[in-house]
Amino acid sequence: MKQFIVTPVAGKRLIAKAIASNPAILNVLKRGTLVIVAGTTNGYVAEEVLTSIGAEGFSKNRFFRGIILPPSKNVTTEGRLTDENKFPGDVIITNGVWQKGKTINDVCCSLKEGDVILKGTNALDIQHKRAAVLVGHPEAGTAALVLQAVAGRRIRLIIPVGLEKRVDSDLYDLAESLNAPEATGYRLLPVLGQVFTEIDAINQLTGAEAKLVAAGGVGGAEGSYLLAITGTKTQEAAAEELWRGVAFESPFDGVS
Repeated sequence: MKQFIVTPVAGKRLIAKAIASNPAILNVLKRGTLVIVAGTTNGYVAEEVLTSIGAEGFSKNRFFRGIILPPSKNVTTEGRLTDENKFPGDVIITNGVWQKGKTINDVCCSLKEGDVILKGTNALDIQHKRAAVLVGHPEAGTAALVLQAVAGRRIRLIIPVGLEKRVDSDLYDLAESLNAPEATGYRLLPVLGQVFTEIDAINQLTGAEAKLVAAGGVGGAEGSYLLAITGTKTQEAAAEELWRGVAFESPFDGVS
């Protein structure tokens, strides 16, 4: 067994590396449309995917809509920056070509079976591999567009989400509570798709099995978690090499 401490930002990079080499993503890059909806984890995903097709000019700075930050005058109660002029849009790739400047709003109605959407979320039920997204927009924002495509036209949804977003309550119970007419603040929308965490990334890239065994940390390790990795010696060695490649990922600074 190998044990590794993974910070949230290292987890984002780990997920991104696996998504970029995922068979479903490789297939849609050849033929079809891939929609990477803006979000902090998906910023890392977009970097890895765009690099894999030789596209240049992407920055994960401001590649998000809602965001959770410490209390600040620069963030609204809905989790939006008060200044969104630097929002770059989503990443839309059609037949391997990046359609710069487009958003999911531009392509949602034209997506068809075989296309893929990548959308991050805010709450993760590890046991049942379910996820839910916080909603601040009165029309449910991009989550509503995603569900239209998924439920209406069978578009494949993959949900890159880090283990730091785990919750221990039933997501539907939480949604019922947050969405009640008398409630205030964020709403919560469960989404149906393929949840893809660091555990899935390790398994895909090395064949090893990973388990979440502990969590916590200070001094820059806040939100970190301990993963126990088991497999053959070759798989465990590959997992260690993979971890070393992401362990020292710099903190996310894409808000400026």
